Amino acid sequence: MHNNSMNSIQKNPPARIEYLKVRNFRALKDVEFKQLTPLTVLLGPNGSGKTTVFDVFAFLSECFESGLRRAWDKRGRAKELKTRCSDGPVTIEIKYREPNYPLITYHLAVDEKDGRPVVIEEWLQWRRGSYGKPFRFLDYREGRGQAVSGELPDEDDQRIEVPLNAPDLLAVNALGQFAEHPRVSALRTFITGWYVSYLSADSTRGQPESGPAEQLSKSGDNLANVVQYLSERHPDQLEQIFEVLRQRVPRVERVLSETMPDGRLLLQIKDAPFSHPVLARFASDGTLKMLAYLVLLYDPAPPPFIGIEEPENFLHPRLLPELAEECRAATARTQLLATSHSPFFLNALKPEEVRVLWRNEQGYTQARRAADLPGVSEFMAEGALLGHLWMEGQLGVGDPLTNQGGPTRPVGGQS
Repeated sequence: MHNNSMNSIQKNPPARIEYLKVRNFRALKDVEFKQLTPLTVLLGPNGSGKTTVFDVFAFLSECFESGLRRAWDKRGRAKELKTRCSDGPVTIEIKYREPNYPLITYHLAVDEKDGRPVVIEEWLQWRRGSYGKPFRFLDYREGRGQAVSGELPDEDDQRIEVPLNAPDLLAVNALGQFAEHPRVSALRTFITGWYVSYLSADSTRGQPESGPAEQLSKSGDNLANVVQYLSERHPDQLEQIFEVLRQRVPRVERVLSETMPDGRLLLQIKDAPFSHPVLARFASDGTLKMLAYLVLLYDPAPPPFIGIEEPENFLHPRLLPELAEECRAATARTQLLATSHSPFFLNALKPEEVRVLWRNEQGYTQARRAADLPGVSEFMAEGALLGHLWMEGQLGVGDPLTNQGGPTRPVGGQS
């Protein structure tokens, strides 16, 4: 019942990332992810590269949010960020589709000169028709380049040179602030709206300053503020969250966000058998984590892309298949990427939604769709669950102690 309610919140389909290619980003020497699904889960042993793929999205988001220099320096600059023993820039390429528009490719290549990051090349292109050569409507190198304006930029339109103030500035971030570049602006809005985070149960226990907040912070430390906002502006939506929370944690009756005399907010959890609520700082990690996830997934205006690391942490294994279903239902309004080690979470997933990661003999991350691994589709057609197949070693990465072993037989190129 609640899934239908979620789908009715926002009818406009979101933009979707359909493809990711990364080169020279730490262990990601050359990795492609094709046919990305609205819900994508990265699976693999520790050190296989899951968190690194996750960080690619965080890096790109931070480049737009706080600038390339800060995102680059935060990760240890070229010495730590670039793939060891490898030449060439760090390159990230995504293909994404806005509703009612052709597939757009965004390409960003960054390297270091004189200790500073420089945008080696940055471009946007699409193919307007079914045939023909892709048309590049934004093309920049080290702060110099051209862009074609208009709602539907075409090869016959005028190219305008707009120099940037510095070679470490992103052209999409700069030109996307102007109305004459609506397609560039749409990409800028899309990426700046991403939510890529590792939610912390401890952060949700804080007592922030009073005042409503529309969206959950990256750490979840403003959970009380978001509950306050929902109670004031979207009470029906908050009740929907409570209804689902009660299904997942039956003893929880409701969550209260109360302003204290000193102006701070106090988050309290009301257990059904008791007359007085419990302070959030004394509530279980699992209850707070589930509440934070539901607030994020049932956001009246969700981020266009959500990345969550290891959602299984602090949650009872029996809750994980249901959380996976909540994530899939949320993809009617957003796109989700998660990393996981949990067979219980995997048991609710489809093989095309899971990417298996491992390191090859050279130490570089490799990736395959679970659907492309030998025997997986046949096992699942007979009623097997993906998590069980993983634990039985059928996905080729069943032994996290060795961090070895991709598919035991070749299954084609990277996916």
